[in-house]
Amino acid sequence: MIDKKERIKIAIQKSGRLTEHSLELLRQCGLKYTRGRDQLIGFGENMPLDILLVRDDDIPGLVRDDVCDLGIVGLNIVEECRLGYVAAGQAQPFSIARRLDYGHCRLSFGYPEDGPVQSVADLAGRRVATSYPNTVRDYLQRQGIAAEVVEFSGAVEIAPSLGRADAICDLVSTGTTMAANKLREGETILDSEAVIVKTPVALPAEKQAWVDRLLQRIDGVMQVRESKYIMMHAPKSALAEITSLLPGSEAPTVLPLEGRDDKVAVHVVCRETVFWETLENLKSAGASSVLVVPVEKMLA
Repeated sequence: MIDKKERIKIAIQKSGRLTEHSLELLRQCGLKYTRGRDQLIGFGENMPLDILLVRDDDIPGLVRDDVCDLGIVGLNIVEECRLGYVAAGQAQPFSIARRLDYGHCRLSFGYPEDGPVQSVADLAGRRVATSYPNTVRDYLQRQGIAAEVVEFSGAVEIAPSLGRADAICDLVSTGTTMAANKLREGETILDSEAVIVKTPVALPAEKQAWVDRLLQRIDGVMQVRESKYIMMHAPKSALAEITSLLPGSEAPTVLPLEGRDDKVAVHVVCRETVFWETLENLKSAGASSVLVVPVEKMLA
């Protein structure tokens, strides 16, 4: 048994757009945990892994300081912290262990619809309000644009109407918030998603083995998100055409059908979305009795 002091600690956002996705990911990896209603720590019952629910801005620091072994946080937060460490001359404080393909958003400029600033090129000598000053300064520097970056917490989109800035740079998911504040979305400087960051400190062998096991399970969960298991009957003469129609599949399993020499059963895992058009094309190629079922778990 792993020592109590050596239990894996993983930090996730206590409330926000990544919280439920992150908790569900850990559940899908088989973790059962106990957590009181107002507790910010979930204790793993069947794995030596505890969950710390914290502010997303605090996650990189907790991983950097080796308080937590892993953290699930937006790439936008990771990049902002990384650039801050670079500016301070500090070493890379953590590594990205996995990209998780949820929590997608983008860090984009926003310009007042009727204002004089309508592109990055117009920002020279102007003010940009943002909650991501390190990321924006780095981008502007690489573009050769000399602009004042105004750090603004909270509702960044109101900064132009308050006279605090000529433009903003903020996270965008749907764009409705910018539109509601009469801002036009401009250039995107970062595409973000949830990622797992890992401490740079070497872990004891048993603890590292559990981290590797968790990451392998996460890989398995991610592989089956869009995967489907397809079963069908198919004419032997159409096998090549039918196989070519199956999205993201490996070689299918082909089984004989009792009493039929002209048809076989075809079983295959498709790792891409299976659309109605795919099924219609399979039917047109001669497939019948087509059954599509979700895949719950898979290890490559």
